[in-house]
Amino acid sequence: MVKSDKQAATLPVGRKRDWRKAMSDHVAYGLLAYTALQIFVTVKALSEGSSTALPYLALIVLVAGIIPVCRWFEKRWAVLSDAEAADPSLAGEFRRDVTALWAMAIGLPFGLALIFKMLLEVF
Repeated sequence: MVKSDKQAATLPVGRKRDWRKAMSDHVAYGLLAYTALQIFVTVKALSEGSSTALPYLALIVLVAGIIPVCRWFEKRWAVLSDAEAADPSLAGEFRRDVTALWAMAIGLPFGLALIFKMLLEVF
C-alpha cells in the first residue's frame, strides 16, 4: 500500500502506523462522542415525555451497553503481533472497522432517540 503524503508527513521517518494504538485511540474518542451525543440527544428525547429519573437510568444502561461493543473492536486489533501491527496490508480492514465504529458512535444515539420518541407516543 502506498502511503499518502499526509500520512507520511505525520509519521516519523522509518516509523510505521501501529494499528493497535490507532484503534485504541478511535475507540476512546468514539466512546466520548457517543456519550456526549447520548446525553444531549437521547436524554432530551426521554425527558420530554417523563419527569422521573428514567432518562438518566436509560443513559447509564445505554452507555454501559456500548462498552462491550467498543471493547470488541479494540480487542480485535490488540491481539496483533508487532509485525502485524505495522503491516500496511491491514489498512482496508482498519478503515472498515473505524468506519463501523464511528457510524455506530454517531448514529446510535440518534436512532435510539427516534425509537424512544416513537415509544413515548405509543405509551
